[in-house]
Amino acid sequence: MPIIQVNLIEGRPPEKLKALIENITDTVVESLDAPRESVRVLVTELPKTNWGIAGVPASERK
Repeated sequence: MPIIQVNLIEGRPPEKLKALIENITDTVVESLDAPRESVRVLVTELPKTNWGIAGVPASERK
């Protein structure tokens, strides 16, 4: 059972996340010949304060 984990900074609309899950699933099915029913996609959204870029929280970057 393929399990794909995606970490994102929060703020995308639900329809974008749905499209992401569908596209990742399609890619895994095609690439691995995995049954669609076996593919799991886990999306974790993190606040900008919990995401660091170059040593600075994303919430402090301009």
